Amino acid sequence: MPRALWTVWVLGAVISLFKEGAPDQASPLACDPTGVCDGHSRSLLSIPSGLTATVKSLDLSNNKIAHVSNSDLRTCVNLKVLRLGSNKINTIEEDSFFSLGSLEHLDLSYNHLPHLSSSWFRSLASLKFLNLLGNSYNTLGKTSLFSHLTNLRILKVGNSYNFTEIQEKDFAGLTFLEELEINASNLRKYKPKSLKAVQNIGHLILHLSQPAFLLEIFVDVLNSLEHLELRDTHLHTFRFPEVSINETKTIKKITFRNVEITDRSFNEMVKLLHYVSETLDVEFDQCTLNGLGDFDTSGMDTIKDLRNVETLTIRKLYIPQFYSFYDLQSLYPFTERVKRVTIENSNVFLVPCSLSQHLESLEYLDLNGNLMIENLLRNSACEGAWPSLQTLILRQNHLTSLEKTGETLLTLKNLTNLDISRNNFHPISKTCQWPAKMKHLNLSSTRIQSLTECIPLTLEILDVSNNSLDSFSLTMPHLRELYISGNKLKTLPDAAFLPMLLVMSISRNTINMFSKEQLDSFKKLKTLEAGSNNFICSCEFLSFTQEQQALAQILVGWPDNYLCDSPAHVRGQRVQDTRLSVSECHREALVSAICGALFLLILLAGVLCHRFHGLWYMKMMWAWLQAKRKPRRAPQRDLCYDAFVSYSEQDSHWVENLMVQELEHFNPPFKLCLHKRDFIPGKWIIDNIIDSIEKSHKTIFVLSENFVKSEWCKYELDFSHFRLFDENNDAAILVLLEPIEKKAIPQRFCKLRKIMNTRTYLEWPTDETLQGDFWSNLRAAIKS
Repeated sequence: MPRALWTVWVLGAVISLFKEGAPDQASPLACDPTGVCDGHSRSLLSIPSGLTATVKSLDLSNNKIAHVSNSDLRTCVNLKVLRLGSNKINTIEEDSFFSLGSLEHLDLSYNHLPHLSSSWFRSLASLKFLNLLGNSYNTLGKTSLFSHLTNLRILKVGNSYNFTEIQEKDFAGLTFLEELEINASNLRKYKPKSLKAVQNIGHLILHLSQPAFLLEIFVDVLNSLEHLELRDTHLHTFRFPEVSINETKTIKKITFRNVEITDRSFNEMVKLLHYVSETLDVEFDQCTLNGLGDFDTSGMDTIKDLRNVETLTIRKLYIPQFYSFYDLQSLYPFTERVKRVTIENSNVFLVPCSLSQHLESLEYLDLNGNLMIENLLRNSACEGAWPSLQTLILRQNHLTSLEKTGETLLTLKNLTNLDISRNNFHPISKTCQWPAKMKHLNLSSTRIQSLTECIPLTLEILDVSNNSLDSFSLTMPHLRELYISGNKLKTLPDAAFLPMLLVMSISRNTINMFSKEQLDSFKKLKTLEAGSNNFICSCEFLSFTQEQQALAQILVGWPDNYLCDSPAHVRGQRVQDTRLSVSECHREALVSAICGALFLLILLAGVLCHRFHGLWYMKMMWAWLQAKRKPRRAPQRDLCYDAFVSYSEQDSHWVENLMVQELEHFNPPFKLCLHKRDFIPGKWIIDNIIDSIEKSHKTIFVLSENFVKSEWCKYELDFSHFRLFDENNDAAILVLLEPIEKKAIPQRFCKLRKIMNTRTYLEWPTDETLQGDFWSNLRAAIKS
C-alpha cells in the first residue's frame, strides 16, 4: 500500500509540473506590430518555432537554450537584432546564421561556447555589434573570425578564466572599431602586433588582472587608439621601461577603473604620459592607492609629463592609509596646465592653499560628494587660489552657511558658475557677498524655505528646485533662467520681478492654474515647464489652454505632464483632453435660470391655486387630517342635538325667530345647535364646527346668497362635505331660504351640487299658507 501511494504522489507531481510549464511553452514570445519580439527570461529550452520574416528584433536572453540549429532562424531574413546572451548554448551549427544578412546586433555573451567558428559570421556583412564575452573558449579560433565583418563597430571578446591567448590573426580584417572590449584577466600569451591590425580604435577596454602584457599592448595601439581603459588590474609590480617609438601619438584619454596602485607603480604609470598626445584626459574610477603618496620625483624628466594632463577625474578613490598621506607638494609645479578637475566621493575635506595657487589654469573644479566645510574651504580658496576658475561644484558637502560660503569665495574673481546644491542652508541670511561675475547659482535641495536678498542680483541662471519655497518675490533684473520645481508655490511668480526671463521650470509645485494674462506678462518667456502640478480644471483654465495652440511651443511636457487634479470626476485626465458639462461651465447663469424658472413656477402655482381654490384644498386637507384622528361618527348615546344649523349671520333673524320657535317650542321639542349660542368659548372654531356636526343627528344648511358668501358657512359646508358626504349618509338637510342659482355653489363641492341635482331639498315658501307644510316636512326630515 505505501508503494502505491508513493507512485500516485510521483504521478501527481509530474502532472503538476507539466501544468506549470505549459503556459510558458504556449506563448514563448510577445511580439508587437513593428516586429520586436520579447522572449527573455521564459525558461525556454530552444529557439521557438514558427518565426517569420516579419521579425526584426528577437530577444531570447536569460533562458536555457543549449543548441542553435541551421533551421532555427532560417526564415528570419529581415532580423536586425538577435540577443541570445545568458543562456546555456554550447553548440551552434555551421550555417545557423546564414540567412541573417540584415543582422546588425548579435549578442552571444555568457554562454558555454567552448570554441568559435568563422563560418558563423561569414554571411553577417551588415553586423555592427558583436558580443562574445563570458564564454568558455581559450582563443579566438584558428582562423580570423572577423575578416568578413567590414561594418563591425563594437566588438566584445574574452572571459575571466579560460581566455589565455591573443593571436596575431585574431583581429585581422578589422579597420575601424568604435569600441573594443577584451576580457583577458588570465592572459598568458600575447603575440606582438596582434592589435596593430586594427587601424583605428575609438575606445579600448582591457580587463587585465596583471600588467605583464600591458606594455606590448600599449605599443601596438599607440598610433591607432584614442581612449585606453584599464579595468580590474593590480599594478603593484608594473614597470614601464623606455621604448623607442617614432609613430604618431593618438591617445587622448586614459581611464583606470577598479585598479590598485602603489607609490612606485604610480611613477611607472606617469611614464605612459610621455607617449600620449600633448593634451590628455586622465580618469581614476573606484581605484585603490596603497601608499602614502611618497612618489619618487627625482627623475624630473619623467614627472614633467604630468604637464600633459588637462583634465583629471577621480571618483571614489580609496586610500587605506589616508590619514598618513603625504602633502604631495613635490607634484604641485606640474599641475599648472590642468584645466578641469573632478574629485567625487573621495572624502576630500581640504585642498591646500599652496596647491590651489599652483592650479593657475584651472577653469572647472568639481568636488561633489566630499567633506568640505566653510572654514576649510576658506583655506582652499585663499588669496591667489584658482585664479582662472569659472565653475566650482561643491554639491553634497557639509556646507551650512550661505553667507559664509559667499564671503569665502570672494577671492575667486572669475567665478561665474557655482553649484552648492544638496547642502543644508536653512535658514539663509538677509544679505550676502558674492564674486562680482557670478552668473549661475545652483541652490537645489538645500532645505531653504524662503529667498532673501542674499541671492546675488547679477545672476542669469538660478536653480532653487526641491526646496520648501512657497513664494518668489525677489527682483532679479538679469535672470534669464529660473528653475524652481519641487517647491510649494501656488501661482507663477510676478513677471515684474523677472523682466528678462526666458526659461522657467516650475513643475511639481501646488499651482492650481495659470492664465493668459500671467503668461503674457512675461514678455520674453520662451519655455515654461509647469507639469505635475495640482491643476483645477475650471472652464476658464480649460478654455485658455485648449484654445491657445501656441502653448504647445512654450510648455515643456505638454500635454502628457499636465493633468487635472479637480474636479474629482476628471482627476488624472490630461488638461488637453478634459471636457466639462454646460452646467459646470455656466453655473451662475444656470442658477439664475433655475431661480427665475422657480419664481415663475411659484407664481404660476399661486395663480392656479387662486383660480382652482388650491389654498382652500390645503386648508381643508389639514382640517380633514385633524378630523380623521377622531371617530367617524359619535355613538348614538353621545348625540347631544337633533340638528346642527349652519347659516349665515345675515340670515340669523329667520333662523332664531322662526326656525328656533317652530322646532324648539314644538311638542315634543327639537334641540338645535346654533353656533352663536352653543359653541364653547375659547375653543378653536374649526374644532367647534367639527364637534357640533359630529354630536348632531342632522345638519341643516340654510342656503341663501348670504350663505354662499359667508366664510364660516363655507367651512361648515366644507366639513360636512368631507365628513358627511364622505360617509354616504343622509345627515345633511338642505333648506333653500331663497332661490339661488346652482352656479353660485362653488365647483369644489361636487357632491353637494350632485345632491341638489338628484335629491329633493326643502324650499322656504313665501306664501304663508304653505309654510305650515314646510315646518312639518322639516320636522319629519330631522326625525328620519
